[in-house]
Amino acid sequence: MSPPGQTMQAAAGLPPRPAAANSSPAERLPFPMPPGDKRIMKVLIIEDDIEAAAYLKKAMEEAGHSADVAHNGDDGFMMADSGIYDALVVDRMLPKRDGLSVISALRAKDDMTPALVLSALGEVDDRVTGLRAGGDDYLTKPYAFSELLARLEVLLRRQNGAEQETRFQVGDLVLNRLSHEVKRGEQAIPLQPREYRLLEYLMRHAGQVVTRTMLLENVWDYHFDPQTNVIDVHISRLRSKIEKGFDRPLLHTVRGAGYMMRD
Repeated sequence: MSPPGQTMQAAAGLPPRPAAANSSPAERLPFPMPPGDKRIMKVLIIEDDIEAAAYLKKAMEEAGHSADVAHNGDDGFMMADSGIYDALVVDRMLPKRDGLSVISALRAKDDMTPALVLSALGEVDDRVTGLRAGGDDYLTKPYAFSELLARLEVLLRRQNGAEQETRFQVGDLVLNRLSHEVKRGEQAIPLQPREYRLLEYLMRHAGQVVTRTMLLENVWDYHFDPQTNVIDVHISRLRSKIEKGFDRPLLHTVRGAGYMMRD
């Protein structure tokens, strides 16, 4: 049975109350940290509910990280714009400027700091709107702090992995992430933004089967299958651009499974 305070916090959308300050580090963590997740995060929490923000800040600090708080969208944007944070936790409904417009404004300035959207709005359309506004993940209230922390760790791992590789190559096809140029041999291949994202994702997972669900979630930001042929259309266009006039195919259809980039 949960302690009385924790039940009320969960109902209000608050993270579980952190352990007492005199408990051991192992007891204070919501779950054991995996060996690869030792990095200390500096997180900005943009949340207008003072009690919820205080509990979340305390929980982050008990988990070994540091956290600052902003209680409205204007302050949150100014603090996030400083560029000193590893991740943002942004409530969707904020005074002065709503959370999604904060994220959109940061993205317009090429600030790609990972942003986790918190909201009581949990319908599919709400989540899609949040992700399309520039959010990297979307968590519905009430939530478990252990899940929020795990999601932040995943976002940082993805960002770190993406930053390590600036060039992908499959056969004689090369994608340069710094210049956004794509070439096959000496021939430049112009791509539309969505085609570029699709190719980058496929090349990042070269030699692996990439499913339709993976493409929908990572290229189109859909966390459901809308029964659309959008993937088939873009795959066909991309295949035509990177293979027409060349000797061998690189983009393969794996029947009943998905697609694979391989030489």
